[in-house]
Amino acid sequence: MMIQITKGQKENPLKEILNQNPVLFQNILNHPQKNEIQIIYSQIDRDKNNQATFKTYSYNLNNRRYFYPASTVKLPTAIFALEKINELNINGLSKETPLIIGADFDKQTKVYEDKSAANGFPSIANYIKKILLVSDNDAFNRIYEFTNRAEINQKLKKYGFKNSRIINRLSVGDKGENARNTNPISFLDNNKNTFYTKPSAYDANNYPLKLNNLLRGKGYLDANDSLINKAFDFSEKNVFQLTDQHELIKKLFFPENYSLKKKFNLTEIDYDFLYSYMSMYPNESLTPSYSSPNYYPAYCKFLFYGADIKKPILPNIRIFNKVGDAYGYAIDNIYFIDYENKVEFILSAVIQSNTNEIYNDNQYEYNSVCFPFMKNLGEKIYEFELNRPKKFTPDFSKLLKFK
Repeated sequence: MMIQITKGQKENPLKEILNQNPVLFQNILNHPQKNEIQIIYSQIDRDKNNQATFKTYSYNLNNRRYFYPASTVKLPTAIFALEKINELNINGLSKETPLIIGADFDKQTKVYEDKSAANGFPSIANYIKKILLVSDNDAFNRIYEFTNRAEINQKLKKYGFKNSRIINRLSVGDKGENARNTNPISFLDNNKNTFYTKPSAYDANNYPLKLNNLLRGKGYLDANDSLINKAFDFSEKNVFQLTDQHELIKKLFFPENYSLKKKFNLTEIDYDFLYSYMSMYPNESLTPSYSSPNYYPAYCKFLFYGADIKKPILPNIRIFNKVGDAYGYAIDNIYFIDYENKVEFILSAVIQSNTNEIYNDNQYEYNSVCFPFMKNLGEKIYEFELNRPKKFTPDFSKLLKFK
């Protein structure tokens, strides 16, 4: 069940919400292409059996217009890593199994320990925790290496995410042959002896997509911090378009709405694990542990909280999400629940601000443009949902453990 965008401008509450709040949104909405805004909003209604149906609305949505997806690619990769463990079906192999990572190719790095883990060893589970709690880049790179590039992209295609590709590690200058090669990974038994090794792999495939907006800006800083006076080229970067991001959230939180072939191959324990760490604040985690001021509750909550260290966290609300921010782009995808007022919705948004049009200089307007927009958008959608009539009240009993 792919996203069906509700047609008809007269019946688009998303546009009405934006237009009715000019003080908050008008400066940005007057220049939607400059800030590259795209929004998808799904209303959720329940029947007497608590079965969900969706009405989905969009603003400025364009699957051909490229934006850099940043850390949002980490969530599908984490899901596919859990699927791979289930599909291998090897006795003793689970997401908690200790592992070590080898290196068979140029620029690959080895890993023998993880000081953030209770037992001091890396594991798929601990890497996914770090991805979902604080969007750790190294953790993603290790999950990418376990799942393998070709398998990641096969899964994207299998589940209908046709506007997307994941072809690079993050924050290590990964490209070309380095990105095609993934490390060997060995899993250890209770005596710390290897009982299974995922071999190194090479992906010869290319994943072309016809996209606009791949050349951006008027200059960029190269690896030596020298200014190059030409457009920055995104053509060899990851792609994860907003329709696919939004659909992934629906598929993850409403698997009962999908046929067996279209569901993720996850166990109930897997779902609970993902839900738990997608909704958890960094300070709520014991292993790995994170402390202020570097990490704070809203650190990875853009929509509604605006990644604001000072914004109070409401105890009746949980936001299950995955964010991304890089190259001036800020992206968030949320399944929002207010347990007390029985409110739920799915919201996805991307915005960019790079006033000087120079890339790689870290001079982006996240705090003055992107995060305030995300906060205001989430708040206004929530206010609308508080007053939206519903025939049946949602039953959140299966998600109470994450409150």
